[in-house]
Amino acid sequence: MLVDIKGRLVVSCQALSDEPLHGSEIMKRMADAAMRGGAAAIRANGVEDVAAIKSYVDLPVIGLIKRDYPDSEVYITPTLIEVEQLIGAGADMIALDATNRTRPGGVRLSDMMRDIRAAYPSMQWMADCSTLEECVQAEKLGFDCIGTTMHGYTAATAGKKLYEADFSFLRAVVREVAAPVLAEGNILTPEMAAHALDAGAHAVVVGGAITRPQQITERFAEAIRSVRA
Repeated sequence: MLVDIKGRLVVSCQALSDEPLHGSEIMKRMADAAMRGGAAAIRANGVEDVAAIKSYVDLPVIGLIKRDYPDSEVYITPTLIEVEQLIGAGADMIALDATNRTRPGGVRLSDMMRDIRAAYPSMQWMADCSTLEECVQAEKLGFDCIGTTMHGYTAATAGKKLYEADFSFLRAVVREVAAPVLAEGNILTPEMAAHALDAGAHAVVVGGAITRPQQITERFAEAIRSVRA
């Protein structure tokens, strides 16, 4: 899969339960639109969406499950339960939170990776990281690719944007790890996506700027309000 997406666009087709486009029927059609537009792969959340997209479009799917646990801030594929569910749904790659935050039940990421790589040796794994240290550690743990997904979404990186300072964080990750790096997080325009590739990304993952019309509308509305103020 990583060979197929090199230098190309991955589209994240996700809608949470409180969003208007929530539902696997809508998400599979969103994935179809992304495929027709040139996407090389889809990133999707939840068993229902992953399975529906796999049955509807001929593209590989990076699967994840967002689930909250009371004893942890980790919510992207937090435990073995979610991994097993995504395997059953047919995901081609599975994304996991690879931050240094405490996982549910206090399970260490190193132990989880050891167990899932042994149980599913043919599966590929994407590390969703927030800091350079986490990216380096994820590569050591055997993740197949490293994502900048969580940069700006943890306490340690709150308020940061991937595109800041000419994608300096992305460039640092590319320098420090040999594994393919997927640029993800706040990539808002086609120009930003192209710039991320120029900065060394293996592929670019874009979500809200393509598949979340509510967020897109908010940006337009805010720009108009600022002119009228």
